[in-house]
Amino acid sequence: MSKPKSKPKSKPKTVAVIGCGIGRNHIAEGYARLRDQFDLQVICDLSQERLTAVGDEFSVPRRTTSFDEVLAMGDIDIVDICTPPTLHFPQVMAALAAGKQVVCEKPLVGSLHEIDQLTAAETRARGRIMPVFQYRFGNGLQKARRIIELGLAGKPYLATVETAWLRGAKYYSVPWRGRFETELGGALLTHAIHSHDILTWLMGDVASAFARTATRVNTIEVEDCAVASLVMESGALASLVATLGSAREISRLRLCFEHVTFESSLAPYAPGDDPWQIIATSPEAEARIAKALEGFTFVPSRFEGLMAAYHQALESNGPLPVTLEDARRSLELITALYHAAETGTAVALPIGKEHPKYGGWRPGATPA
Repeated sequence: MSKPKSKPKSKPKTVAVIGCGIGRNHIAEGYARLRDQFDLQVICDLSQERLTAVGDEFSVPRRTTSFDEVLAMGDIDIVDICTPPTLHFPQVMAALAAGKQVVCEKPLVGSLHEIDQLTAAETRARGRIMPVFQYRFGNGLQKARRIIELGLAGKPYLATVETAWLRGAKYYSVPWRGRFETELGGALLTHAIHSHDILTWLMGDVASAFARTATRVNTIEVEDCAVASLVMESGALASLVATLGSAREISRLRLCFEHVTFESSLAPYAPGDDPWQIIATSPEAEARIAKALEGFTFVPSRFEGLMAAYHQALESNGPLPVTLEDARRSLELITALYHAAETGTAVALPIGKEHPKYGGWRPGATPA
């Protein structure tokens, strides 16, 4: 009797990384660790010094300063965009038009109008767009997600989310940082966006948001301190705090549900990693949770976990690990928070085309 034929092993997906700043992290933590899944062929950056340093470090065969040159390369499957935020929209649109699969750093774009345009463009394109939220990956957060998905957590009650990081003059010496025109926002958008994504991923959509922002740490245009109060669609309440003036850097989430309370690790740049505290409210709930976690499979952290899940989705043509819907939910909250801080009023979600900030949350942004 002949043995069943095994499925032939697929070739690694060819990748071009655009922007060698944060792009280096995508390579070091993701593509370089997953060489059976991805083949990094090209890097693109305006700095010849960065091209040489990153290219030599990871033995990248092709290096260019031209984004258009990358798009013309017929053998590249994936274009991974890690450029400053205001470049994301035109570059993602161009990569889609060139028939590429697209990965793009946060914030994906600068308005709800732009993300709705991307959603429409994706329906006509050969490739798909994966926004980047690498903090979703790690054992602790993934265990919490499983417990909630199985309905074992029960009714959500309350959440507190802290993003306490440190950014000073050296960080803001980069010309595009610290300005609404080029960075699009401050602590809420560029830094706390990760923890806020985790909150909504675990606790659902936001119904209403109120916020206050201030610039107290640095001499910059955007905010570096913020507080916010949310009402979730479930009725749960959440408080958000963010600062770039914390001598000890932490990211912390505490989520209280009917049957369990989750407390994240304090790791500022890997809050999804263990140890997460999973504290059941009763022995019965504890037993159900323990059973649900039997045989839990290790989930790599950050970009390794994200890119491994991305490759699996590409191979199966299944749902991407982060979707345009996820990115829109994140930017909808950002829009509400900035509008609330500007007007001093609570802002209801969802936000549609009729909202004054649909065309952009930046001060003076032109309505769509």
